[in-house]
Amino acid sequence: MPELFSALRPALRPVLLGVAALLTTATPPVAAQAPAPAPRVDVARLDYGLQARSLADGVWVVEGANDDFSVANGCNIINLGLIATAEGTVVVNTGTSRLHGQQLRALAERTTGQRVARVVHLNLHPDYFLGNQAFADVPRLATPVTRAGIAREASAYETNLYRLCGDWMRGTETLAPDADLAVPTGGLGALTVGGRTFDLIELGGHTDSDLVLIDRASGVAFVGGLVFVQRVPTTPHARVERWLQSLDRLQTLGLRTLVPSHGPVQIGPERAAEGIAQTRRFLQWIDRSFSAWAAQGWDMNEVLRAPVPEEFRQWAAFRTEYVRNVAHLYPIYEQKVLNQARSQARGLR
Repeated sequence: MPELFSALRPALRPVLLGVAALLTTATPPVAAQAPAPAPRVDVARLDYGLQARSLADGVWVVEGANDDFSVANGCNIINLGLIATAEGTVVVNTGTSRLHGQQLRALAERTTGQRVARVVHLNLHPDYFLGNQAFADVPRLATPVTRAGIAREASAYETNLYRLCGDWMRGTETLAPDADLAVPTGGLGALTVGGRTFDLIELGGHTDSDLVLIDRASGVAFVGGLVFVQRVPTTPHARVERWLQSLDRLQTLGLRTLVPSHGPVQIGPERAAEGIAQTRRFLQWIDRSFSAWAAQGWDMNEVLRAPVPEEFRQWAAFRTEYVRNVAHLYPIYEQKVLNQARSQARGLR
């Protein structure tokens, strides 16, 4: 999430931000299919302009901007889900602020004609749960790992989002998930609400716990931050090797409709597979390039000046998010090289 984490160490921040100017501004991403209507944001009225788009019988997506956080887009850059059941609506993630959650709940009730029965959070990042104040009377579910991460990091999220988003954040205070969504060993479980069953798969790599929710009736899959479509991934908690393994697992599922948390919904098996492949290509390039550059002793300035494939430069948030990718991930690759050198030195003694 943009500028939300401490990975940009104070001593490095001025250097990185200065070198960021060398990166060209991304051009608008090419739509993979007919684009969804953009939210009609009204900054003066603090109206997110949320719209629910039907994906299947009883399943809607509420799309955010495929962009970086900004006051102009209300800091709404996340795709949220609404799923109708006989007991009420299941809401997938609640948005960036108290106001976001309030407007989402009103939209959910208008769209489904039902009360909200459950909230499910897919990971610990702030736009997944800071709208929870609007759902204080509703069970709010997350995996134990995600709940622990929210408890650990929520205060920092609030501080930074107030700084980034201004008045959109008025009155926002963390209301954490209040119940565990336990997924059995092996990462595969199920949740049934009002006769509607959801397959749950706990993966990781984007964060320590990345929950995938698949509506069994329609096949619509909410895959959270594991997949970014036409947008540079966010990486403050990333572990690239594990993330790639999770993408391999997703690829085996034959998903028919894939809802990423960021970027266009991918409708149809071919589009879903391509959405997964985009994120895989980016992470593989990061892994290959950062490994080579760290082995050559490059510093961050040299990494930021290095060519980046044109495909990735065209993605949303490239200019800002790639700088953060380097800050979050490159020190990990430098440490690997240092550890290897130390191990070799011990072997020569």
